[in-house]
Amino acid sequence: MSNSSQTQTWSQRFESALHPAIARFNASIGFDIELIEYDLTGSQAHARMLGHQGIIAPEEAEQIVAGLEQIRQEYRAGQFNPGVEAEDVHFAVERRLTELIGDAGKKLHTARSRNDQVGTDTRLYLRNQIDQIRQQLLDFQGSLLTLAETYVETPIPGYTHLQRAQPVSLAHHLLAYVEMTARDWERLGEIRRRTNLCPLGSGALAGTTFPIDRHYTAQLLGFDRPYANSLDGVSDRDFAVEFLCAASLIMVHLSRLSEEVILWCSEEFGFVKLGDTCSTGSSIMPQKKNPDVPELVRGKTGRVFGHLQALLVLMKGLPLAYNKDLQEDKEALFDTVKTVQGCLEAMTILFSEGLSFRTARLEAAVSEDFSNATDVADYLAAKGVPFREAYNLVGKVVRTCLEAGKLLKDLTLEEWQALHPAFEADIYGAIAPQQVIAARNSFGGTGFAQVREALTAARDRHQTAIAAPQG
Repeated sequence: MSNSSQTQTWSQRFESALHPAIARFNASIGFDIELIEYDLTGSQAHARMLGHQGIIAPEEAEQIVAGLEQIRQEYRAGQFNPGVEAEDVHFAVERRLTELIGDAGKKLHTARSRNDQVGTDTRLYLRNQIDQIRQQLLDFQGSLLTLAETYVETPIPGYTHLQRAQPVSLAHHLLAYVEMTARDWERLGEIRRRTNLCPLGSGALAGTTFPIDRHYTAQLLGFDRPYANSLDGVSDRDFAVEFLCAASLIMVHLSRLSEEVILWCSEEFGFVKLGDTCSTGSSIMPQKKNPDVPELVRGKTGRVFGHLQALLVLMKGLPLAYNKDLQEDKEALFDTVKTVQGCLEAMTILFSEGLSFRTARLEAAVSEDFSNATDVADYLAAKGVPFREAYNLVGKVVRTCLEAGKLLKDLTLEEWQALHPAFEADIYGAIAPQQVIAARNSFGGTGFAQVREALTAARDRHQTAIAAPQG
């Protein structure tokens, strides 16, 4: 960086240029170019406000707005590619603007600091990305709902402690993830509202002496209101931390489902068959089909967690107001956005076209274990036997079966009645897998009637969310 370029950026307080290595170290243009469209939009609103308030001439404001729009078109056409000498996207835009329209471009930064400028850009960026991710969540939710509608009466073993527990409807299992993604969608909506505050006009930290109208600028940019405190306006990154928290939870949910798919498509489980469009093979083992999508999602989850931790550590020791440390928030934010968007897209494709459930295997799986043992205890309890007594008795029954190499369904009626006289011929119907599932008809349970109601409610909520305006 030459001395002349340095003095164009900073005041004549500086007698010499930055060391080239320090200039590279200091520059953020390599990643904050991501904000250029938002920087241009924010700058146009600021220029309009300056003209509206008579701080600069209206015709100068129009010149600035037009010049910024030209830079937008140049960037989209690949003709504006600032390098390290620009330091950051804000200086790059201002310099190009001055080249295009002359001295009027130098007035754009009146009543503004890079501190409130970057805060505004980042909020505009994140607001837009939240809207996109919320739409992706709805798309993913739609793929789960479509599958759930197909598999209402398909059983799948339910697990606790990764041990067979009780059979459930496959649709019920999928709807659990629909509930998680619904919370993710709602959570992001709440965070969007707290993101939608305008720091522009906070200046470096203390406001400005110029007669600006911050409410006017906020309105132009679609913000709900300006920040009430200028110190808070330039230093607040709560919205970014909250987003990273929400993104981490999205990844938790995707990773949990990914782990299940990875287990389900193994030979040991055999519940799922992977399609060719979403899996790869081995370089040396021709028989293999690998679950790359869920494995990558599971792996990328830690990456997002790391960004959250990094931003929390970044913020915890910062005194008011702005500090250069805050330059480090962007890479974490940008990478998290791209990671979450990529994972949601991949998982939506996987559940839309990349896997199928092996229903015969699922039906066999719920018939080859003791996951109906609780139903035997419930059967006795319904006939007046105290539940704890019934529980202990069924434990004895299971032990007896294991020793004999039998399942509960294999016991004769005489064997049942020898265990307890309350058993009658209807015990076989009570412990049949389909009946075991259907009988759990309490609200929120896996009973088929409940699942159908839950599916209808989830589909209605999904349609309402799709129709709802963003923000």
